[in-house]
Amino acid sequence: MRKIPFNQPFATGSEYSYIEQAIANGCLSGNGEFTKKCQGWLESEIGCHKSLLTHSCTAALEMAAILANIRPGDEVIMPSYTFVSTANAFVLRGGVPVFVDIRPDTLNIDSSQIEAAITPKTKAIVPVHYAGVGCSMEKINEIAQHHNLLVIEDAAQGVMSTYKGQPLGSIGHLAAVSFHETKNVICGEGGALLVNHPEFTERAEIIWEKGTNRSQFFRGEVNKYTWVDIGSSYLPSEINAAFLWAQLEVAEAITQKRLEIWQQYHQAFAELETQGKLRRPIIPSDCQHNAHMYYLILPDLASRTAIIAQLKQQNIHSVFHYVPLHSSPAGRKYGITCGKLPWTNDLSERLVRLPLWVGMTEEQVNYIILTIYELLTT
Repeated sequence: MRKIPFNQPFATGSEYSYIEQAIANGCLSGNGEFTKKCQGWLESEIGCHKSLLTHSCTAALEMAAILANIRPGDEVIMPSYTFVSTANAFVLRGGVPVFVDIRPDTLNIDSSQIEAAITPKTKAIVPVHYAGVGCSMEKINEIAQHHNLLVIEDAAQGVMSTYKGQPLGSIGHLAAVSFHETKNVICGEGGALLVNHPEFTERAEIIWEKGTNRSQFFRGEVNKYTWVDIGSSYLPSEINAAFLWAQLEVAEAITQKRLEIWQQYHQAFAELETQGKLRRPIIPSDCQHNAHMYYLILPDLASRTAIIAQLKQQNIHSVFHYVPLHSSPAGRKYGITCGKLPWTNDLSERLVRLPLWVGMTEEQVNYIILTIYELLTT
C-alpha cells in the first residue's frame, strides 16, 4: 500500500475557473464578487446576522477579541485543550486566558467547571467545538447571561455541524470559523468572523478594513473615507474567496462523504472498543457533527506513541493533537489554570487522529482498519 497521508486537500474542479473569473473581474485585493458570495452563503446557511471573510480563523478570533473590548487584565474562560490561536487572540489584547477542564466524552469545555472560574475580571467565555461536535451551548449561554459575559464560539472545526438543530457559529454573540486546508471546506488558509448580535456589526466591518469606514463610504452612508478605529488588514484575497466559493457550493456533498468514511471507521472499531483496546468518539444525541476528524482514545501514552510509530511503518500517517495550553511555556506565562484539569491531562496523551479526507478509497480505509486491528490484537 502506498503512503496514506493524514490529510490531502480536496478540490471540486470549479476552483480553477472561479479563480480565472476573479482575475478577469480585476479585483484581487478582497471584498469583491466572490467574497460577497461566500459571506452570503455563511449568513444563509449558518444563520448569522453578518459574516466577514478573513485570511484565517486566527484573524477572526483577533477581531472578536477587539470587539469584546478585551483590555489588559481581562479574563477569558476557555478549554486548555485547543489550538494556540484560541488563547493568543486574547493575549494580544492583554487578556488572560483562564483554562478549565474538558468533558471526558466529547473533549469539549466542561460547562460545569465554568462558574468556578468566573471572577470580577471575567469578560467572556470561549467554547471550542472540538471535532465539529457542539459544546453544551444552552448551559454556557445561561451562565454567560447570568454573569453578563460574552460568548465567543471557536467554531474553527464546526462548519456544517449543529447543536440542538442550530448551526455551530450561530449561538454565541460572536464566532470564528476556519477554512484552513485541514478543515472540511477549505481555501488553503482562510476563515470568517460571524456576528450574531447586530450591535457588533458596524464596528466589526470597520475593524475588518484596517479601522476605516471604507465600506460605509462606498455604500454612500458617509461622505468621507477615513481612519475611525483600530483594525488591521483582515480581508482575504479574492483568489482565496474564489477557491472557497467552489467548496461552499458543494459543502453538503463534502460533509456527506466525510460522514461515510467516519461511519466506516466507527462501525469497524466497535469490536475493539468492546474488548477494551480503545475508546471511540462519543457524539451526544443533541449534536449533529460534520465528521471533521476521527480519533481513537488508547489506554495510555505509551500505547499512543507506539501505534503512531507502527502505523508510520505501514505507510499510514496518523497524528496526536493538541499539547494542552496550560502546560505550554506561553500558557504558563500568560494564562491561569482553574483546577487540576485531570481530563485534559489524561486524554491529550491518549488521543490519536486517523486519516480522513474526501478522496480516500474504501481500500485505504479498510487497510487502516485492518492494520490497527493487527497492531492491537497481536
